[in-house]
Order: sequence, then C-alpha cells, then structure tokens
Amino acid sequence: MMGPAHSLSGAAAWLGVGAAAAASGHAMPWPVLVVGALICAGAALAPDLDHKSATISRAFGPLSRGLCEVVDKISYGVYKATRAPRDARRTGGHRTLTHTWVWAVLIGAGSSAIAVTTDRWGVLALLFVHLVLAVEGLLWRAARMSSDVLVWLLGATSAWILAGVLDQPGNGSDWLFTAPGQEYLWLGLPIVLGALVHDIGDALTVSGCPILWPLPIAGKRWYPIGPPKMMRFRAGSWVELKVLMPVFMLLGGVGGASALGFF
Repeated sequence: MMGPAHSLSGAAAWLGVGAAAAASGHAMPWPVLVVGALICAGAALAPDLDHKSATISRAFGPLSRGLCEVVDKISYGVYKATRAPRDARRTGGHRTLTHTWVWAVLIGAGSSAIAVTTDRWGVLALLFVHLVLAVEGLLWRAARMSSDVLVWLLGATSAWILAGVLDQPGNGSDWLFTAPGQEYLWLGLPIVLGALVHDIGDALTVSGCPILWPLPIAGKRWYPIGPPKMMRFRAGSWVELKVLMPVFMLLGGVGGASALGFF
C-alpha cells in the first residue's frame, strides 16, 4: 500500500487497541490514546526503510535517504544468506527483512529500551521521529507542499508538548507498566503494531509480504503471505483509495469513540 493508507491503518489499529483496552478494564488515558495513534501512524511507514522511493526516505532529507540505502543493502544481504532454493532471485532488499514479524518485534523492543534507559531525551527522540512520519503519512498533501524544515518543526514542537502532557500525573507515562523505572515502556507497543499493520497491508497487494520469515512455507523461507490472488490489488489502486482508506477512517473513529467511553 501507499504511505497515506499505511498511516491511516496504523492510527486506526491503535484506536482499536484503545477500545479493546477500555473494554478489558485497562482504559488508556486520552494522551496515551492520541500519542499512541500518532506513533502507530508513523511506525506504519517505517518498514519501507528498505525502499529509496518510499515516503520515509524523504522524511528526514539526506539522512533518511542514506539510511534507506543502508537498510536496503542489509536486507538484501540477509535475504541472500537465508533464501531457500525455491525463493526467487532478487536484486534488492525491498519487502524482505523489514517486512517480517522479527523486525517488528526487534524495533519495538529497541524503542522500549530507549524509552526506559535514556529518560526524557530518548522519549522526545522517539516522539519526534514518529510524529514527523505521521505528518508525512496522514497529512501527505500538506507535507508535500510544505518545506521539510516546517514539518520537522511541527514534529519537534508536538513531541515536546505531548511529552509534557504525558509526564503529568495520571496522563499515562506509566500506563500498563506501573513499576518504578518502567515509565514509557509501553511506547514500543504502537511501534510493533504499526510495523505489523504495514506488513498486513502489503500482504493484501499483488506481491504479498513475507511476514512469517524465517518459518519455512511451501519450501520457501520468504513466502509471500497474502489472500488468494483474485482478492489482491495493486498499490495505489482505486481499492486502496476509495475503499480501504474510508474504511480505516471509519474504524478509527469508532475505535477512538469507544476508547474514550462515548459508547
């Protein structure tokens, strides 16, 4: 899928988690719901770090473009080293390592570790990166028309404000993990979820997605999971733009309202 659909699906997924949490008696404070949805929207773009033309490659200028090239090479190297005889030959790493459950778990665990070991500055860095990505995904038309510096300033100021709100007693810095020193440990959850939602979205497209690597399926290590081919669509097609994106917005609205106790 394209960047806007990925971001919308990520936000909708976290709002759905918020609804489920409320129903199970672990309701999210509204700052956790809002911040988590924005982080998940941004994290839903991150698996495309292996693609130099993806939205994330433009988000941070030369830094993100260079990082995308490095990740592409690493992903391609892992693919070549682990491919089974029935896996196709490739010339690049797109939709390989960063599109697996292993990557999602590692990136989420690493983010949680940063949040709990680097105190406020680590939290601010995580918020800044994912808020910039959320702007690029959710407000992509405005972001394309604006300058990168303005988007970065918006991400930085929003990160600073939201971190301050979360730090207030009862606003959710210790949501779910309440032991001393575990504040913001939950930040890894929307990042894992965003990556997995991205993978599921890509699995619906023509190429499928090797979410379950390295589990062998049909003689392949990089088996492209997906529905029957007749049910798949091309990225950027009318199915994505006219059907899935409105559905994501509707589900997100329902999930958010439920999480906040409106019904």
